[in-house]
Amino acid sequence: MAQTAEVVVDGLVFPEGPVWCADGTVVCTDVALAVLYRIWPGEHRREVIARTDGGPNAAAPASDGGFVVTQNGGFDFTAAAGPGWTDQPVVHVPSGIQRVLPDGTVTTLAAGAFQNPNDLVTAADGTLYFTDPVTPPGGGPLGRVQAMGRDGTTRIVASGFEHCNGIALDPDGNLVVVEGEGLMRLDPDGTREWIVQRLGPGGADGFCFDAEGNVYAAGTTDHVVRVLDPRGTQIDELAIPDTPDATPGFTTNCCFGGPDGRSLYATDGRPGQLVVWEQMPVPGREVHAWPA
Repeated sequence: MAQTAEVVVDGLVFPEGPVWCADGTVVCTDVALAVLYRIWPGEHRREVIARTDGGPNAAAPASDGGFVVTQNGGFDFTAAAGPGWTDQPVVHVPSGIQRVLPDGTVTTLAAGAFQNPNDLVTAADGTLYFTDPVTPPGGGPLGRVQAMGRDGTTRIVASGFEHCNGIALDPDGNLVVVEGEGLMRLDPDGTREWIVQRLGPGGADGFCFDAEGNVYAAGTTDHVVRVLDPRGTQIDELAIPDTPDATPGFTTNCCFGGPDGRSLYATDGRPGQLVVWEQMPVPGREVHAWPA
């Protein structure tokens, strides 16, 4: 493959959770600015479509054209990372799951009994699964995977993770999560197995699957997207160009899109951009919409 990413838009602060939309746009969150952006790839244009407060981390499509969003409650980027991220003060809100209606109205679906909801995925039956780690990591095995049913009730699916992050469903319908620096499958009987224990020097943040079950994992500080086969063997590495000012890169998540599903989009938390690799050899897996 050996492709290099092309920049779609820049000037974002800390984008996450890209979602391909049927109208040919990409929607992503900006964790630092507490907004959702809609991006027109062909026009290299973006606009704010919703303001959530707190820290919207990941987004997934809803069946009415809106979105569901994991809300971590708010994270002070300036205090944690120093000046240069954003001068917008954080407005803390309860952590949980938010609903963004097609007109940009934001409501809360679930809130309260959560830590730092991070990434999410919807199953074919409408169940929404999301990771709920402790951030920053290091406080012990307190991370959880939770599920929200179609009626809005939530339950803990699995617990005891050091730091669960990205989440997706494999071709067999099993949950797969980023745990620590590796990738772990959660089997239906409650057992867990490593797909790979170390994805690379920077581990991974979010990830997605293609139609053949290959994994595309955002390589965080490595500033790449790693491609692994279903057995966990790395088969490719998709590079993101360094910025002219040598800003350290931090890749957060990725999704497939495009008219034929063969464009891979990735959010680059630093330097704050959306990038794309077009004409990928295998299209992405079907993404189920949350039943609005």
